[in-house]
Amino acid sequence: MAKVKTAFFCQNCGAQSARWIGKCPSCGEWNTYTEEVLEKPGTGKSRIDTRKASPARPRLLTEIEAREEQRFTSANKELDRVLGGGIVPGALVLVGGEPGIGKSTLMLQVALNIRGKKVLYISGEESELQIKMRAERLGLQQSECYILTETNTENIFHHIADNDPDLLVIDSIQTLTTSSIESSAGSISQIRECASEFQKFAKENGVPVFLIGHITKEGSLAGPKLLEHMVDTVLQFEGDHNHVYRILRSQKNRFGSTSELGIFEMRSDGLREVSNPSEILLTSRDEPLSGITVSATIEGMRPVLIETQALISTAAYGTPQRSSTGFDVRRLNMLLAVLEKRCGFRLSIKDVFLNITGGLRVDDPAIDLGVICAVLSSSEDVAVSDKACFAAEVGLTGEIRPVTRIEQRIAEAQKLGFEEIFISKYSLKGIDKAGYTIKIHPVSKVEQVFSLLFG
Repeated sequence: MAKVKTAFFCQNCGAQSARWIGKCPSCGEWNTYTEEVLEKPGTGKSRIDTRKASPARPRLLTEIEAREEQRFTSANKELDRVLGGGIVPGALVLVGGEPGIGKSTLMLQVALNIRGKKVLYISGEESELQIKMRAERLGLQQSECYILTETNTENIFHHIADNDPDLLVIDSIQTLTTSSIESSAGSISQIRECASEFQKFAKENGVPVFLIGHITKEGSLAGPKLLEHMVDTVLQFEGDHNHVYRILRSQKNRFGSTSELGIFEMRSDGLREVSNPSEILLTSRDEPLSGITVSATIEGMRPVLIETQALISTAAYGTPQRSSTGFDVRRLNMLLAVLEKRCGFRLSIKDVFLNITGGLRVDDPAIDLGVICAVLSSSEDVAVSDKACFAAEVGLTGEIRPVTRIEQRIAEAQKLGFEEIFISKYSLKGIDKAGYTIKIHPVSKVEQVFSLLFG
């Protein structure tokens, strides 16, 4: 009698082993290996019925016709921006995020808003009635969107052959199972095999497939790392449950840039696209307050003005605290060291708290100048003008360094009504100052900025 083929898989990273191991040699986690059935005697890989499958043959590079990608819109401008201009036929897209962040809501809105395309929305987590109730709450009704509640891939492909959809949405990949693998749903081998079947279907038929995926407690996508290599695009949906704004980032994109991001606002009737994020990230105040500055950053291809808040207070317990929300605390410590060493401000005995408003996390070094000005403003309790903007990097020697795409930053600040902007004097090359109504302050040292702001 033939033996059942089994293997041990790490449930954290997907590493495979022929025997049980206490500590995973790949990711270093303990007690994550579980035994999974690979194949039972007499069973083989499932065969997928495809519509236009044809045998491939080797071709010379010169024989391949170069044609432009025929993308089609998702009826969501922010999603189109992140995808690189629209949905590519045959693309396999993985959308990940924390529970309750809005992944299913986003994809249901996309499925119900697309016009002229037949969409098949497959759910393994919700019933048809629950999806109907969510669609009514979103105020969306679309006759070309079909709902299927099924978790077996063989049955799913039979329905796909009958309905012939133009777009496929799977919610979620962790709930699907295939009969060729005997392990439970959500296991490493099941996720890998199901994703492989949908990858083959998408490439052979030119039908784009969106896979919704869960994430682990560390924030990475659940399942084997191979899953991210198989798909064409990996989108991360992130945000703070205490804030109404959600950010869609592209971590991998074979058909576009990975630096783009889309911003949404979570409302009772679904996700609303935010076309101008600068206006929602800046708060209006009746009077100037100390410790607040506005910086011009670049997120993807779009300029965004963000508000930085700093609070400096005397250390209550002798050991000063350094706390930062939305900004790298190590870079904050570096900027504080520059202020103390190069400018003579004694901040080593004071608590420093920094916050980027709106729940954003910013890695752009162009907000360095705005950060140190907010820190000094709070330390001296002198307000910075609410009509001033900052866009420059601060070096370890106290010099003001240039940043990229300064023209877009200046134009965004001018569009939102700011009257002056502080930039590095080395960024002036090729810039026509006469073409801007906003006053541009070119500076080269931190001391120059302080003298212009506080006299």
